[in-house]
Amino acid sequence: MTTLSNTPWDKLEIGMEAEVRRVCRADDFFVFANITGNMNPKHFPRMKELEGTDALHEPVAPAMWVSTLISSALGNKLPGPGTLYKSHKVEFFERAHDGDELIVKVVLTEKLDNNVAKFACRVDTTSGKKLLEGFVEVFAPLEQMDYNVDDIPGMIVQRHVHFDKLLREAEPLPPMKTSVVAPESEDSLLGALLGADHTIIDPILIGDEVKIRAAAKAIGRDISSFELIHEPNHKLAAAIGVRLVHEGRAQAVMKGQLHTDELLGQVVKRDGGLRTGRRLSHVFVMDVPGLTHLLLISDAAINIAPDLETKVDITQNAIDLAHTLGMEVPKVGILSAVETVTPKIPSTLDAAAISKMAERGQIRGALVDGPLAMDNAIDIEAARTKGIHSMVAGQAEILIAPNLESANMLAKELTFIAHAEAGGVVIGAKCPIILTSRADDEKARLVSCACAALYAYKKPPA
Repeated sequence: MTTLSNTPWDKLEIGMEAEVRRVCRADDFFVFANITGNMNPKHFPRMKELEGTDALHEPVAPAMWVSTLISSALGNKLPGPGTLYKSHKVEFFERAHDGDELIVKVVLTEKLDNNVAKFACRVDTTSGKKLLEGFVEVFAPLEQMDYNVDDIPGMIVQRHVHFDKLLREAEPLPPMKTSVVAPESEDSLLGALLGADHTIIDPILIGDEVKIRAAAKAIGRDISSFELIHEPNHKLAAAIGVRLVHEGRAQAVMKGQLHTDELLGQVVKRDGGLRTGRRLSHVFVMDVPGLTHLLLISDAAINIAPDLETKVDITQNAIDLAHTLGMEVPKVGILSAVETVTPKIPSTLDAAAISKMAERGQIRGALVDGPLAMDNAIDIEAARTKGIHSMVAGQAEILIAPNLESANMLAKELTFIAHAEAGGVVIGAKCPIILTSRADDEKARLVSCACAALYAYKKPPA
């Protein structure tokens, strides 16, 4: 329990002081903008309005946000709970930036009439910059008060910093030649062109030329610089996309306006397809606000009711992708409804078997544990409450679901309820397969391309 205690008016003495420290975070600036309505882009990282100008740099902390930190020293420490502001006069000197640690200090200088206390206040950075200095007058509390702050609601900022990092890593790579099959609608064509705009992919457009050019006209884009192969039959267009990979002309395949089965049918066919010795599986790469890491979920799109052998491939595919996204030893939670092994729930048996296989080296490159219920897979306190001691429990970065339905529902719930962003890629073929949805926004489409590019360029040779 976190309890704050105050110092009432009659116990205040001249010279008393209090200090708090706070690290500036860009999330604080977004919260401040939403509270105050001050949308000055100087306070936000990488705002589109500033791209291509000298103003594109680390965000500057709003001066008034820095000034409000004085209230944390007064309201939490001295005089503490029950304090109310009377006046506030400060002068600003330097600017704070994202990542700076600030020292906020208040010193009692006078006790005035009507329980008014005057404090000298100052805010500095730990590096020695003086940010502000001045005086504050407050009405000090008259009675002793203790206050429990644990029940105050928290806040989660809907930012997707992990996806921003992936895009920064992918953009310097050489553009990946990509067979884009049937980009015949506005959204499917736009997904490919966004990847090209960010130099992540170099699309080869395959499909009905009339429909592709009509889609380009509808979104106001010139596609004359891109190779375009006319093939109105979707099955044949998918076959061409696969053939370009065999010919070395493409390093990835991207789904356009055709059914997933039509595309994957050409990918998995025995003669001329892109099969390897492993089952194909889809991996959702998710940036969930509030999580300190990427979250991978598999398989939500291809394997409907995978058996144990297929789940092993699903797990290894997700691990291999995680490595190329910067996770050296990812933590993998094999999900079920409960965390105990019981024959009545077959997914718990599969999870236990996969965990043991990982211990024996049959699954490589990760820490694997299961069965884990969703709560104790991602929440450390839930794992401790249930007495689960594991390197994975409460810290899972990859979640392997029992079947397609549960994986798909989990990913969609995170997207539409928890405001996560989700990119997707199919692993297990000779090249990554980029699957996008009409419901995907621009960043999700870009990240799908970025994940495929990072996998294609960084995966170890077979």
